[in-house]
Amino acid sequence: MAGRVLRIAALLVVGLVVGLWVAAASFLHSERSVTLGAHAATVNGTFDGHATVQAGPLLPEFRLPSNAPFGIGATIVLHDSPITNFEEILARDAAIAAAPEGEIAKVEAELRDVALESAVRGLAAAVATVTAIVVVWRIVGPERRAELVASWPPSRGAATVAGTLAVVLVASVWVALPNGRDQRNVTWVPIATEFPELDTIPADTSALRSVEVSKGAAVTGGKALLDGAIATYSESVEFYGDLAAKVEDVDGIRAPEGDEITALVVTDRHDNITMDQVAKAIADRADISFVMNLGDDTSNGASWEDFSIRSLATTFEDYPVYAVAGNHDQGPYIREEMERAGFTVLDGEIEEFEGISLLGDSDPRSSGLTAGYTGNEGENIGAIGEQSEALAETACEADERVGVLMVHSSASARETIERGCADLVLSGHLHRQVGPTETEGEEGITTALTTASTGGAVYAFALGSKLRRDAQVTLVTFDDGRPVGLQIVTLKPGAIIEVGDYTELTVSDVDDDTATPAPQ
Repeated sequence: MAGRVLRIAALLVVGLVVGLWVAAASFLHSERSVTLGAHAATVNGTFDGHATVQAGPLLPEFRLPSNAPFGIGATIVLHDSPITNFEEILARDAAIAAAPEGEIAKVEAELRDVALESAVRGLAAAVATVTAIVVVWRIVGPERRAELVASWPPSRGAATVAGTLAVVLVASVWVALPNGRDQRNVTWVPIATEFPELDTIPADTSALRSVEVSKGAAVTGGKALLDGAIATYSESVEFYGDLAAKVEDVDGIRAPEGDEITALVVTDRHDNITMDQVAKAIADRADISFVMNLGDDTSNGASWEDFSIRSLATTFEDYPVYAVAGNHDQGPYIREEMERAGFTVLDGEIEEFEGISLLGDSDPRSSGLTAGYTGNEGENIGAIGEQSEALAETACEADERVGVLMVHSSASARETIERGCADLVLSGHLHRQVGPTETEGEEGITTALTTASTGGAVYAFALGSKLRRDAQVTLVTFDDGRPVGLQIVTLKPGAIIEVGDYTELTVSDVDDDTATPAPQ
């Protein structure tokens, strides 16, 4: 009996050693291609406890603690970018670094996938090894095993077994456990040593305070290039961090009362992910239940701009997000990225959330900056008209009155507004506020509101170290599935927050087609 237990224990040890060795080796040698910021990049797993970024020979390497179990880290190699202006790339990278949560989440997700795949390979190798040993053991049989044991000198056998186990265990531990040595003999120093201006940023608001930089010719030669990027980063962290902090103390942001629920409306972010923390601070004050995203999250609709979608998804990971894509999102990639991020992308059919009927569709046009540009004449104008008719048909024939019609451009909702087939129409696109205005149609009263750019965009660009024009979000209050109130919050370039008055909406009585004030 004791011998049987010993053999089973030995098999488990062998399986564990082989499994760990294969899993660790697979993790270390697996490479993933990703898009980070404006760069194509590759990610490799490590066990050095750091995330290390290599950006080419002109710039130093950076690293920060991964704080992951078992010393899991990553080497991230940045490759080329579709942006051809080097200073513009650095400025964008610096602005993205001021709100890095989305990019960090993407690298973590890739490493989790690699770790899971490696663990499966390790488990498969362990099972295969143990199975092979058992099969060979049974094939040899007890008589032949006894002959082999009798013919092997006891001292040599014990030494061989012990030595083999020692080598295997040491090798597996060396591979599987963290290895903090830098084989390239790189000297790392705190980034604030090379860029003292970072010391002016509070430690709790600066992700770069824990970053180390490689000491050498690259940091010396690239300092002039990096000074501008560091300044952009510092200004972004300070401006948007202060703006988000001010939201905590501003008066007048209305939270839902009784059975009401509130939604946050964002639109035309145009890559300005540093505003997401401000929008989240407003959402927290308003105790929202979900987010409505009206599109133009990007400037070009390019695949490398998926960082904007990841940032929004990470910032509002605890909330359902309903979205439509804008005319600047009309490359082949962005709507798919919204879906991958878990957004509910409206496609002309009615969706319901907490008793609220939501209808919407993405803008059919493609702007001059997006991939696959088709112009704004001819079929694109016709496409808006067709979309307006289709959405109105769906809204007006719905069994229950549509609570909110979400579109990027108000032109897509023109017929619904004229016929009065939805309580509220929300749009963006214009980068300025229009409304709220009421229109009485044959089916009831519709309130329409165009919210200005949440990113504070000038034309199609918003990413930068601070706001260049007014930015807005809208809070929509619902009661019993119907929109009953609006509140617009405006963020100004001078870091001034203007909280608009709460506007009560008139809702149509769906039973007798009369309009009544919103319930109090």
